[in-house]
Amino acid sequence: MAYWPRMAAGIALTLDGPVAHIVLARPEVRNAFDGAMVRELREAVGAASVRDDIRVIVLAGRGAVFCAGADVEWMKAAAGFTRELNLADAGELADLFETLDRSPKAVVACVQGAALGGGAGLVAVADIAVAEEGARFAFSEVRLGLVPAVISPYVVRKIGVSAARELFLTGERFTAARAAALGLVHRVVPLDELDKAVDERVQELLQAAPGALAAAKNLIRRVSARPVEGVRELTIEAIAERRASAEGQEGLDAFLEKRKPDWVA
Repeated sequence: MAYWPRMAAGIALTLDGPVAHIVLARPEVRNAFDGAMVRELREAVGAASVRDDIRVIVLAGRGAVFCAGADVEWMKAAAGFTRELNLADAGELADLFETLDRSPKAVVACVQGAALGGGAGLVAVADIAVAEEGARFAFSEVRLGLVPAVISPYVVRKIGVSAARELFLTGERFTAARAAALGLVHRVVPLDELDKAVDERVQELLQAAPGALAAAKNLIRRVSARPVEGVRELTIEAIAERRASAEGQEGLDAFLEKRKPDWVA
């Protein structure tokens, strides 16, 4: 079994059977992340991603706010870095989002209060996002003289160019209802139903074969990066491979035999 890292105070890790709960744990700064927290979060996601006993990652925030984005003090300090250090620091943040995007596990974001800047980026890179109806979102970097750079590939892929043009340029806050309409989040519920709604999504994900889920995520990423006419062979190869796989055969057998497949408890 792969290791489960010990985190400092910025991140809290717990396991619940096949579900890894990775919690942003700096409520005193609304879970804003600094360099140390970025590294801890990347390490936690990376560790969960290589463990065979983990099938779903739930990303949450402690306290009233999911994540207020980058810690302003951290961003101010970066202004004094050399160009090389500044690039390396930004590279670590990009690595975090790439690690989340490429994780073979399903990533579910549980969003309360607010998801701003990089926090909204975390929502965008999650496979499934559930938000409470009072949550607010913003890509507010331009109001600080910045741009939502490293999160932009994931956000634009999620909400489209037109919405990104408006929201990146205004930096305005918008509601959970609008986030759902844009596809940034997938379900909006009252705050007191948030944990239940996330658990429902997790239980649905646990019905999926782990290998098939990872292959589906990889397929989406590859298909979305290509024009339609360029994916014929990719999609043919993907279904042929899954049909011949042990999981594919077990899933088909279970359906025909009217029983649960062996990956469902």
